[in-house]
Amino acid sequence: MSRGAESASAKASHEGPPAAVEIPLFPLNTVLFPGGPLPLRIFERRYVDMVRHCMREEVPFGVVLIRAGAEAGAVSSVADIGTSARIVDFNAMPDGLLGIMCVGERKFRVTERRVQGDGLNLGTVLWADAEPAVPLPSEFSHLALLLRKVLPELGDIYQSISRHFDDAGWVAARLAEILPINLAEKQHCLELEDPVARLERLSPFIRRAED
Repeated sequence: MSRGAESASAKASHEGPPAAVEIPLFPLNTVLFPGGPLPLRIFERRYVDMVRHCMREEVPFGVVLIRAGAEAGAVSSVADIGTSARIVDFNAMPDGLLGIMCVGERKFRVTERRVQGDGLNLGTVLWADAEPAVPLPSEFSHLALLLRKVLPELGDIYQSISRHFDDAGWVAARLAEILPINLAEKQHCLELEDPVARLERLSPFIRRAED
């Protein structure tokens, strides 16, 4: 075995499993996808403090779907798979609340959750590997055309979102965001690891909407 191969093997053995990190969690009645927009109105003190922390430290927070409970109050159950959100803009809204615009970044799995004294949820998470770019199969090219038509009609929310109409994962994520399907279905799409499988799952919903 070459010396270079020995070094690579030794490095792999020392790396071990991926390290878990703790991040603030924002349980919501929404499913955030990597690369997707998330506008929020912040009014609870625990989340105002969370936003200040994330902006000061330039770190993301995690968005997880609420399984049981309410956004404003106690949350008893959340999905295990979520997406980190990075704050890209903020402003004071006419009603006096704090408005922030976020963009989804990385999927993660929550392995442990605890609640601070102020009610803020914290999660120990393992980051998922970034999905490789997969060319959009020709049989789904009509879905990219649909997005080209629909996204500009949704107002400013998608203006700053980078566009990758030839990427199966990007097309599937944007469709899952905007289609009027239930949250459990959106969460299922998030948890799928194959972007083409996501397209196959969503395609029937589009056919029904067009009928």
